Amino acid sequence: MDNYDYKDIRNFYFENETGKRIDCQKVDGGLFLYNVSGLGYEENIEYERIGNTFVQTNKQLVQNTITGDLEFYNMSYDEYCNFVDFILTANSLRLIYVPKKSNRIEYYRDIDVCKIEKTEEDEYKTLTCPIDIKCKSLWYEENKVIYTTKSEEGEIVWDFEWDSKFSDYNVRSRECINKGHVEAPVEIVVNGPIVNLKILLLVEGELVQEVPIKTTIKKYEKILYGTRENNFYINKENTDGTLTSLFSLDYIDFENDNVIRIPKNRSCQLKLTAENEILSAEITILPQYITV
Repeated sequence: MDNYDYKDIRNFYFENETGKRIDCQKVDGGLFLYNVSGLGYEENIEYERIGNTFVQTNKQLVQNTITGDLEFYNMSYDEYCNFVDFILTANSLRLIYVPKKSNRIEYYRDIDVCKIEKTEEDEYKTLTCPIDIKCKSLWYEENKVIYTTKSEEGEIVWDFEWDSKFSDYNVRSRECINKGHVEAPVEIVVNGPIVNLKILLLVEGELVQEVPIKTTIKKYEKILYGTRENNFYINKENTDGTLTSLFSLDYIDFENDNVIRIPKNRSCQLKLTAENEILSAEITILPQYITV
């Protein structure tokens, strides 16, 4: 195993809401997930016959169920109990998939573990348990850029290959092309002090959406903005960590289109502006994939 290239195998992890992970591809001991199926996609398509031609009338994505076998070894029963405790005590779960030879790109999927079948140890003291996983989202990446001036004036820190640039501290902008299969939601964190933040989306150089948030955020407070399906929010994070919703007429225009998502395969720019300098902000774009 010393000369084994770990890029030749795909890796799976389970992750809870705190970021704690369980590695399910420990080829050298512990826990191993294999015989995995359900990584593709399925659609229900309805047709109407017109003469000798069949015309598509409805198409709907089918919820994925991922199945596989979890192999527990090296104190297998203890490993099994630890895994079940991890699943049952989590408030939310994600399955992380790293395909073979993918430059270790991580794809995430929000899931529920709906079944783990308990079996008996074999003669090698190994416990093999079939598992069923219900998928609650598409696969998605987390492409994040962080703007900060804490370490060095004008510093930009990034962990992806898309271009990012800004012209001054009152404007922070990020350029991107969404290569996913559907529109990409965004998550934005802006640290105070901030006066009257605006979030703008430009497509092919044209302004198509503008979300003004009419409020003053003090130092050590934050504005949180997210547009994932079933989890749209505009919040203020207070200094004690509690959240205050800014989704009211006092702060935003309800007649406005306040949900920004990045369209597919077009040159886009996501821009933050304010009446004062934006000294610290984080922009995450979440391209989504039906299959990876």
